[in-house]
Amino acid sequence: MTTQRTPDSASVLAPGAPVAPREVRFDQHIVVRFEYPVWFTRGVFRPNNRRLVEAITRHEPDRRHRMAVFVDSGVVAARPGLLDEIAGWAECNRAAVRFVATPQVVPGGEAIKCDLGVIRDVLHSIARSGLCRHSFVAAIGGGAVLDAVGFCASLVHRGLRMIRLPTTVLAQNDAGIGVKTGINTDGGKNTAGTFAPPFAVINDFEFLDTLPDEHWIGGTSEAFKVAILNDRSFFEFLEAHAEAIPRRDGAVMEELIIRCAELHLDHIRSGGDPFETGAARPLDFGHWAAHQLEALSGYRIGHGHAVATGIALDTLYAARQGWIRESDARRVVRALRRAGFRLWHEEMELRRPDGRLALLDGLETFREHLGGHLCLTFPNGIGARREVDSVDTSLIAVCIETLRRS
Repeated sequence: MTTQRTPDSASVLAPGAPVAPREVRFDQHIVVRFEYPVWFTRGVFRPNNRRLVEAITRHEPDRRHRMAVFVDSGVVAARPGLLDEIAGWAECNRAAVRFVATPQVVPGGEAIKCDLGVIRDVLHSIARSGLCRHSFVAAIGGGAVLDAVGFCASLVHRGLRMIRLPTTVLAQNDAGIGVKTGINTDGGKNTAGTFAPPFAVINDFEFLDTLPDEHWIGGTSEAFKVAILNDRSFFEFLEAHAEAIPRRDGAVMEELIIRCAELHLDHIRSGGDPFETGAARPLDFGHWAAHQLEALSGYRIGHGHAVATGIALDTLYAARQGWIRESDARRVVRALRRAGFRLWHEEMELRRPDGRLALLDGLETFREHLGGHLCLTFPNGIGARREVDSVDTSLIAVCIETLRRS
């Protein structure tokens, strides 16, 4: 961290000299280092599992840490004994951790991100709990709950220490390991949010056992995303094991999650733009259509399934532009379908009063999000990528029709 003075600001007045107006500028340079572990484990709340305690106490091992806990209602419904497990864990580790209140159950799924009343309640609950910046907020649930609770935690005292315990495939390999929070306002996806890296992430594979098939399959689209753009061998793994995904092959899923998370973390760490101040956002491949499709469906279509459609659509577009071979584009679409994704949804043919496809509004939403300058990422072959600043909407419409007919 350095502060540099301009030559004018460095001048010194002689004693008795008249004071004259001056222009002064300080050039402030700050480098902030963020560090957080991402663990993969099983049975995080078992008495003999030390991962969560190690995460909490790693900087201050001799302190008894206060913590507020929020749990996804969907996870509680799937694992009725979970709250008792959490209470038992807290009792076993009472020398290191003290809950400030009974763990609070919050709505799961996109509903929590769309309900400002729930967001207000979570925010007030954290604010009234007596936590300080050395205290913790833990969120146990899918990506939407992690986003919403993390958003609230990032506002109280300008940021509390956040522990994420993702419980879905999508959260474990993508949403739960990054540096963003967000809620949906004014009909838009993640229109309010913060950049707030977590204190730690604990991925417990046991939570996946009770996932419905929709969420088991849905999160794998993010693995296809990073593989198509960055790692041809990983795509070939996904392609070879695509049919094992809907069969709920646990070994394949664990390998998929770990490699996908690794690629996401590598991009955040080494991509040069962890807080997305630039225009290029490779992790948003396929997302301009996905976010719009979610909104058009009233969030009936889950994020992961919408992303799969967006990936297929943008890959077909890339093939039409000659950026990826037609045969490789067909491989991508086939692999997504074999993995269990439905790539066509009726909302894709909805039209505005002027006849324009409503899905194309997602392009303008992204343009606005990027300050008026559109920058989208497309595959450049399998395992590489390119950024473009304009798209042919008539060609996008052709690709939409291709998905409808295929």
